Amino acid sequence: MPQPTILIVDDNPENLTLLGELLRDRYKVRAANSGPRALQLAGQAPLPDLILLDIMMPGMSGFEVLEQLRLDDQTRDIPVIITTAMSGTDDEQHGLVLGAVDYLTKPLKPAIVLARVHTHLELKRARDRLQRDNASLEAEIARRMRENQVIQDVTIRALARLAETRDNETGNHILRTQEYVETLARRACTHPRFAAALGEHAIALIAKSAPLHDIGKVGIPDHVLLKPGKLTPDEWEVMKTHARLGAEAIARAVEDTHQPVEFLAYARQIALHHHERWDGSGYPEALAGDAIPLAARLMALADVFDALISRRVYKAPMTPAEAVAIMSAQRGLHFDPDLLDIFLAGIDAFCAIARRYPDEAAPELPVGQRQAA
Repeated sequence: MPQPTILIVDDNPENLTLLGELLRDRYKVRAANSGPRALQLAGQAPLPDLILLDIMMPGMSGFEVLEQLRLDDQTRDIPVIITTAMSGTDDEQHGLVLGAVDYLTKPLKPAIVLARVHTHLELKRARDRLQRDNASLEAEIARRMRENQVIQDVTIRALARLAETRDNETGNHILRTQEYVETLARRACTHPRFAAALGEHAIALIAKSAPLHDIGKVGIPDHVLLKPGKLTPDEWEVMKTHARLGAEAIARAVEDTHQPVEFLAYARQIALHHHERWDGSGYPEALAGDAIPLAARLMALADVFDALISRRVYKAPMTPAEAVAIMSAQRGLHFDPDLLDIFLAGIDAFCAIARRYPDEAAPELPVGQRQAA
């Protein structure tokens, strides 16, 4: 362990000599005979581990030196012991208020000086060790949180991809819709209707939840989910159950954890209600207006836009202009009017997202049409 460095500050050469001889056998000693010189030496590497500071000095007093030390981020944590011939308690109190750790009265007694120096150096070592341990612990916690976040995100994506593999839809639908939702939420957060519900934390959770919107499709029988032609009315009713199936699966997952999971609360809202319509004509609960959770209203816009501009086995892709025309006609019918306005105002950003995550494959269109789920 390297020897601690002690800075002694006193305008009296005899006191500097006395303290230097007393301390140099055990410590590295620096000496300053004025306030400005003390500040200069205090900032030099390696920084002092302790400062013995005289109060009564011409020009710049020890109190002024102490104030300057505490104002500098580099020196503010160096422990300072005040040394002075004054015996007034007001001066002692003033020094302690400014941040001194102790007070020695002159004439200095060598045994007391050594004992106080040793005590405060040990305290500094303990404090430094605690700071290092805390920093190390914080770094490890941050690393594990990042690792858990990655595991959580990968698990969400894997589940979403699993649902997607059972559908005729291919490509990067979950990546696109997730970014649409996050981008729309960030644009909507300044609107008076949505500002309170769309803080930074809520937006992050909603975006994390978005890939699970169609997780319930894993429960739809193949003869319905993979049917290339138009669904019968009965088959359509089966297809519509994917919303409730997804919500129930997420609810059971929450029950299994035995404690609330914030993002899964949003995930359940999105899975259950992203096919609701503003006018109450959607499913599964025919909710209308603000009764539809905001996260689901965001998802509805993202999901419909992506469905319109993407190729599916049952339809050709539309141009963004065609999609905008169709969605504009649904203002106040399918979509929250204010959210739709915000979406259309930022259409260039959503088109850029679509270009960034193109589908890997383009399935051929069969004869016949099928309604989208």
